[in-house]
Amino acid sequence: MKQLLNCLNSLTVASVATIALAYPSIAQVNLSVYPAPSSSNESIELYVPPPENNNIDNTCTQLIGANIDKVIGQAPNQWGILIESIDRQTVIYSHNADRYFIPASNTKLFTTAAALQVMNPETTIQKKSLRDWVNITNQRSNNFYADTLFRFIGGAKNVTAILAQLGINPSGFRLADGSGLSRRNTATPRSIVEILRVMYYSPNRDTFYASLPVAGISGTLRNRMRQTAATGTVYAKTGTLTGVRALSGYLENPNQGPMLFSIIVNNQRVSGQALVKAIDTIVLQMTQSRSCQAQ
Repeated sequence: MKQLLNCLNSLTVASVATIALAYPSIAQVNLSVYPAPSSSNESIELYVPPPENNNIDNTCTQLIGANIDKVIGQAPNQWGILIESIDRQTVIYSHNADRYFIPASNTKLFTTAAALQVMNPETTIQKKSLRDWVNITNQRSNNFYADTLFRFIGGAKNVTAILAQLGINPSGFRLADGSGLSRRNTATPRSIVEILRVMYYSPNRDTFYASLPVAGISGTLRNRMRQTAATGTVYAKTGTLTGVRALSGYLENPNQGPMLFSIIVNNQRVSGQALVKAIDTIVLQMTQSRSCQAQ
């Protein structure tokens, strides 16, 4: 136990020093409060995503951009969307990707990703494994589990520092809690896609993937996009507050391969049902879109 604590402390101090020039506020965070896993003596390894390629795939944009633009319709400023190809590391579609939105329960992605970077999935927390905590947090969108886990790993400052170590820009999100209940949480679609990309390349990817609701099958997506091309191929976290709907995760396109996406809308003038329908329409278009290769 003592050996693991020393490992964590030396690792995080070095990492903070590395990012201090870019993000001075992170250097003030006391990371010595990280809890030590109770079921593992392994050191914690940091996972860095591949270099980001911000090139816009113009062919894809021409093929699908117009259709998405129609969906977001008369209130485009209320929407933030970023869709990326994983294999080709290119942007498929971007709209307000760097604007702050209230993410609702998409905040849970920040909490669970951070927890999986500093603890083994089999770590015991109050008689349950971290794997179970992450699964209940994301699948059921359980606010109590999310906020308890958030506090357990040290709260907003520690979560921000952990994610900054992984290359996620800390200026892209502001955390008030771990669940997304607070409307003081804000995040850009880009920051959420960065989280998804990090976890895609993490050794804990399977744990993270398994925690996400599956369209038409499980969790908070079990009744959405049923009996469509999205059923069983979209793994994503929902987000719901008054005037807020969000969906961020992974989808598989038979022609283009795996994609990352974050879709957030903040619009209190439209019913929640209409916002959900619009988001699902966008996702369905992505699961069915043809190859982006030039014809």
